[in-house]
Amino acid sequence: MEIIHADICHLNQIATLFNDYRVFYHCQSDLELAREFIAARLNNNESVIFLAVENDRALGFTQLYPSFCSVEACKIVILYDLYVAEDARKSGVATGLMNAARAYAEGTGARRMDLSTQNTNLPGQHLYEKQGYQRSGEDFYIYSLYL
Repeated sequence: MEIIHADICHLNQIATLFNDYRVFYHCQSDLELAREFIAARLNNNESVIFLAVENDRALGFTQLYPSFCSVEACKIVILYDLYVAEDARKSGVATGLMNAARAYAEGTGARRMDLSTQNTNLPGQHLYEKQGYQRSGEDFYIYSLYL
């Protein structure tokens, strides 16, 4: 398995996985929407995507959003998406992607990486804690305003 820093030439591979990721989170399957969203992120340099591949097959991806923390006055990286194809799970793909994300964040001088996950995602929580992430959400509530 190889972890690569993806670019627009990997669009179809990422879009397929991204569509599966959205379906996993109970969204309607829409491969064209997935392709458009990923293409925009890559073309506008708005995210960083790492792709796990083996024998030209995409096994998983992670998408990062560089950002800032005003309170700490520092650069951070938000690990927003992490998805591994169902038949590639428990084979080290997620760990490889998370290691690549961490190396990227450290290389940019980010002070921390943030992520969120569903409270029912016990395998994900186990992985994050194994990677050294600490749950920090008890002090804040998350709100959204849909526009």
